[in-house]
Amino acid sequence: MKKAVNVLTLTGIMFFGAIQSTFAQEVEKTFHQELKQRFIEGDPKFMGIVLVTLILGLAIAIERIIYLNMATTNTKKLVAKVDDALSSGGVEAAKEVCRNTKGPVASIFYQGLERADEGLDAAEKAVVGYGGVQMGLLEKNISWLSLFIALAPMLGFMGTVIGMIDAFDKIAVANDISPAVVAGGIKIALLTTVFGLVVAIILQIFYNYIVSKVDSIVNNMEDASISLIDLLAKYKK
Repeated sequence: MKKAVNVLTLTGIMFFGAIQSTFAQEVEKTFHQELKQRFIEGDPKFMGIVLVTLILGLAIAIERIIYLNMATTNTKKLVAKVDDALSSGGVEAAKEVCRNTKGPVASIFYQGLERADEGLDAAEKAVVGYGGVQMGLLEKNISWLSLFIALAPMLGFMGTVIGMIDAFDKIAVANDISPAVVAGGIKIALLTTVFGLVVAIILQIFYNYIVSKVDSIVNNMEDASISLIDLLAKYKK
């Protein structure tokens, strides 16, 4: 009886020890290892295509964010500098201030000051025309980012459909609908869908940030352009 109890006790200790060991291994598994495993399980052929959309989308997003941050200008400070330059040195001094200032607002100011001698209407047309050019530069490649946002889940759903087709093919070959037969295809289908949706969510966050940044810069450009025309009107009198 005692031997039986000892055997049961030893068996229980070994069982719980195995559970603890397995749990420790699961905890020790890093996020990178888990992601790599799921990527392989989801069929690299389709997961790789979705990964390419993520890489390209992130590359465009990072480039746009850097460009937009460099294009951000303190417009109030620039307007004040141009005002001081116009009052002290005239149009040429104001143009020199714009040449030494980075950003689309300074470029628009420079184009308006270039046409200042031709009258306010010519200066205003130059500001509006060159403002459109600068807006196009700010929005460059954003359409590609929106394409990748739409493409990633579509590719994931394509992997889902192909995974389900594979599952039904296995059912037809085995003439059996047991879970073991269809599990592989369904797993691929679900993993590709999840990965595609995750990529779309990540890129959508970057897209919304970029669009809001562009809108902010464009609003500053419009306000600053009105201020420039007002300054030219003031010093033309």
